[in-house]
Amino acid sequence: MQVFHIRYRNAQGALMRILNAVSRRGLDLTSVHAEYAGQEHAVTLMLQVSHKQIGQLAREWYAIVDVIDVGSSSAAREHEQPGWAAHPPASAGGAEPPRAALA
Repeated sequence: MQVFHIRYRNAQGALMRILNAVSRRGLDLTSVHAEYAGQEHAVTLMLQVSHKQIGQLAREWYAIVDVIDVGSSSAAREHEQPGWAAHPPASAGGAEPPRAALA
């Protein structure tokens, strides 16, 4: 999950242009939160996207005249698989370390 934080001037149709960039790619809007933030407005979107799509969306949003800033961060997964477990450090396994680590 990726969380995008977009600040924009509240011009007519600005929020729709931001959201249309997502819907044109057929992405599901998991969460949308828009609010007034000082002299600008802000929208927070939570999307399931690939690394390539992150770049495409950011470029398209920056191309919108009324967009001031675009930021993104990885969201913590709330619905992890039950079998998920953290990997132990490589030194804990007792196996031979990878060759690259010895260089």
